[in-house]
Amino acid sequence: MLRHIERLLLDLACAAIVALGGLITASVVLRIAFNSGIPDTVVMVSELMVAAILLPLAATVAARANIVVEVLSQHFPARAQDWLVVAGGAFGLLALLPLIWAGWRETHSALTGGGFYFGQLNLPKWPGRVLFLFAISVCWLRLAVQVAGDVRTIASGRHIDTAVGPAIEEEA
Repeated sequence: MLRHIERLLLDLACAAIVALGGLITASVVLRIAFNSGIPDTVVMVSELMVAAILLPLAATVAARANIVVEVLSQHFPARAQDWLVVAGGAFGLLALLPLIWAGWRETHSALTGGGFYFGQLNLPKWPGRVLFLFAISVCWLRLAVQVAGDVRTIASGRHIDTAVGPAIEEEA
């Protein structure tokens, strides 16, 4: 089920990138051709950027495609490398908690306070806040599942496969 959610979030991120390109292109063409523009373009672009950047995070974690530095750790024994992977995942879980807390506070505030961006369209603030909280929470959940699986792998005496791969495509 988590893979399906990750795939959906990845597809939504792609749609956000296409929408970003279309919105920016339309805004520039309207500005050049008709000395006009799309109202609140900056707000819409900033909200779409949240989607484009944060929605693929869980899929990135699932594919183990995060940035790693292996200058020293590649020379350690396989068992030590495995525990470093688990420690990195645990650190990531802890690092995401303040973001989830802040996301919750912002989402709650936007939903209960009914905040709007200043502009011609008075766009609500809550969609971007909800999207942020959801994307970071799914990323945290994926990382927690991955860390638990890595601990089980180590406990069974096997080595963690940290090769980057198309984890989203595995389940059909």
